[in-house]
Amino acid sequence: MPKITFMGAGSTIFAKNVLGDCMCREALKDSEIALYDIDADRLKESKTVLDCLNKNINANRAKIKTYLGVANRKKALKDANFVVNAIQVGGYEPSTVIDFEIPKKYGLRQTIADTLGIGGIFRALRTIPVMLDFAHDMEQVCPNAWLLNYTNPMAMLTGAMLRGTGVKTVGLCHSVQVCVESLLSSLGMYDYKTQYNKGITANDLGYRAKIAGINHMAWLLELTKDGKDIYPEIRKKGLALVKKQRGHLEHPEKCGANLIRLEMMNRFGYYVTESSEHNAEYAAFWIKSTYPELIREYGIPLDEYPRRCINQIKNWKQQYKDICKNGKVEHKLSREYGSGIMEAITTNKPYQIGGNVLNRGFIENLPSDAVVEVPCLVDSNGVQGTYVGRLPVQCAAMNMTNINVQLLTIEAALTLKKDYIYQAAMLDPHTAAELNIDDIVAMCDDLIKAHGKMLPKYK
Repeated sequence: MPKITFMGAGSTIFAKNVLGDCMCREALKDSEIALYDIDADRLKESKTVLDCLNKNINANRAKIKTYLGVANRKKALKDANFVVNAIQVGGYEPSTVIDFEIPKKYGLRQTIADTLGIGGIFRALRTIPVMLDFAHDMEQVCPNAWLLNYTNPMAMLTGAMLRGTGVKTVGLCHSVQVCVESLLSSLGMYDYKTQYNKGITANDLGYRAKIAGINHMAWLLELTKDGKDIYPEIRKKGLALVKKQRGHLEHPEKCGANLIRLEMMNRFGYYVTESSEHNAEYAAFWIKSTYPELIREYGIPLDEYPRRCINQIKNWKQQYKDICKNGKVEHKLSREYGSGIMEAITTNKPYQIGGNVLNRGFIENLPSDAVVEVPCLVDSNGVQGTYVGRLPVQCAAMNMTNINVQLLTIEAALTLKKDYIYQAAMLDPHTAAELNIDDIVAMCDDLIKAHGKMLPKYK
């Protein structure tokens, strides 16, 4: 009977999805589930939802316990086989608000701020110390456990764990699984709402893909249908759509057009895994105060993540009331990798994922200390990355602009040297395109001060 510890269990919807998946797999149905959080109210809400789910779809076979606060963290982790990380240090308030509002004072605008950019840097700096504490506990009470990290910034957090601790870690994201569907949907070749919701994937329709790179900027390197290369057709359709829609979006503020990714494909030859609103802030091309018209032309939703947070908080309150009233919680196996990994390691039944791991020669033209997102095989031996070879030179070059920031941020977190924070920000493509060096340093100092005790002392 595996023990699954969920760190950040107050992320109720995500905990429901991952642990609900576990309840759908026979090898995991009888698991001991430890829910850990530092927020008593949110922990209680998650326990209520998961108890309902366990009753409704799992005949109460799972044993669910809660653990509140740092004093109970080791108890939650003790003898765990798998640890799922979904924490958000500082939450929406104050941390996310700080990440957006202080850069705004310097004229630096963002969309999501959870992976790269100045927001991604400081999200990592406040999260890595907490995860290192988790690792120290794990090394003592569950040294053989696998850590499945779902928290962003994925590459930075996973890299810090793999380089700074002995904990077996893999980073997991949603973007690889839905990359092909998002592309085909944008081009009118797949009905995402209808087919995806019915469980009909691109793979079911004969499409096959090869994807590799880094998290949120992995590349769709190959795309075939029934064995035929369809990338030439895809590129032609993508170019035509961008020419048609750029500057003519009916509702550009709603970020539904996907033009950034299609334009990236036009210019660099390959489609990227993560959404346009994310990729808009990973490069120097899109959010520019000197060319404000680009915001509307490409439908770039500035301040998108804070809006999502506000809406999610509001909607969850009503959902929870409904659950408490009628107990109706159901779940079907999702495409999240987490439960499949747990099943594969537990049963030795092979499973394939797109995982984030240290680059041990998997991608030849990216650094060995970078975290790369590559096809991985999973069985009782754990998660094993597979060889990809060389990325197209332009794709590797784009990845390096992000990897530079990732490596310096990890260095800052592990050494507690402030200069690395400044250097990470100076090398961030979007930040450097908008601000001068003095303002970058001043902005970093303001962010450090605003975060207060959420950050360790830097020298």
